[in-house]
This record gives sequence, structure tokens and C-alpha cells, in this order.
Amino acid sequence: MITHRIVRTWEVLPHDGYSTAWAELTGRRLGARGRAVGLLPEPYWVTYTLETGEEYVTSRLHVTVDTAGTGDTAEGGVAGVATRSLDLRNDGGRWTVDGTHRPDLDGALDCDLGLCPLTNTMPVLRHDLHRRPGSGPHDFLMAWVSVPDLAVSANRQTYTPLARGGQGTRVRFSSGDFHSDIEFDERGLVLDYPELATALTR
Repeated sequence: MITHRIVRTWEVLPHDGYSTAWAELTGRRLGARGRAVGLLPEPYWVTYTLETGEEYVTSRLHVTVDTAGTGDTAEGGVAGVATRSLDLRNDGGRWTVDGTHRPDLDGALDCDLGLCPLTNTMPVLRHDLHRRPGSGPHDFLMAWVSVPDLAVSANRQTYTPLARGGQGTRVRFSSGDFHSDIEFDERGLVLDYPELATALTR
């Protein structure tokens, strides 16, 4: 089975930061590791690994965040640097956060890591939204992870394929009162996420 390896870097606009993902697509699975750095709301450094099962369903997301300030400092860590970590797992629809069951997340198929455009890819690939403009709205329950605090919450999102344009396909993302028309390339990765992120490498 062929594995497609992709490296993409985005500028994360509202946080004066950058996010890079090293992704591998094999069959209908996605694996990735990534790093992100930003200045707002406080200086932060993020590292993560992502694993999915078939149909791009999240199986595990492990995240570590370093910030300046108070928090848990790892043994041998740098004084004045707070380190947080998160282990998010999905086992057949049963989600755990650092080993504790989270029933509010059960039924979700995907994680969504804040400031990480890569995690918009899984629902798009699963439903071929980047190849099916005009196919109607698709509603999802996501395990949303905010950065830099790594708080996890259930979040309902809607993806509506619109039309081809520019260098890819525009998909309208909606969650609560927030809406944005995201452009995805032919591989299902974000090219442009207005007011949030823009790809620097294609």
C-alpha cells in the first residue's frame, strides 16, 4: 500500500505563530506529528502526534505544550517554563482524556486541535468534501482541544462544500456563531483558513 508523505507549514495569523505538520496518508488512515509556536495569548510551543484508524477516525492525540508561567514543570525541565500534556484516546467511540472516560465526547469521530489546521483534514477526507462541491452540509461532533490550556470539550461543527475556486475547493466551516470559508487542496489539506491560517508550503 502506497504511503503519501506531506509536509506543510501554516502561518497562524491571530497568534503571531506558525504550525508545521509532517503527515502520512496510507489507504484511508492518517498519521502525523507536528509542532506549533506562537506569541498569543502567551508565548507557547506545541508538539503533537496524531493517529487515526480506518476512515480517518481519530484513535489517539498526544499533545505537549510549553508556556512561560505557572504550571507543571517536567523533571529536568527549564525553570520558568510550564509544561502541560494531554493524552486523548478514542477506542471504538469511547473517549478518554488522560485515562478518564469522557461520555460527552462519545460518538465523536475526530479530534480538533486548536491552532492546528491539519485536524480539519479528517472529516474532509472521510466524506471527500474537497471533491464534492455542493454536496450539502455535514454535521460532526468533535473532541475540541484548546491551546495553550489543553482543555477538552465537545464541539459541534458543520462542513458545507461550496465550489472550486483559487487553487482548491472552498468548504464553509460553522461552529456556533463562527463561520469561515476554508480552502482545501486536492489532498484535503488546508490552503487558506481566512483570519486564522494560511499555507506557506504547498
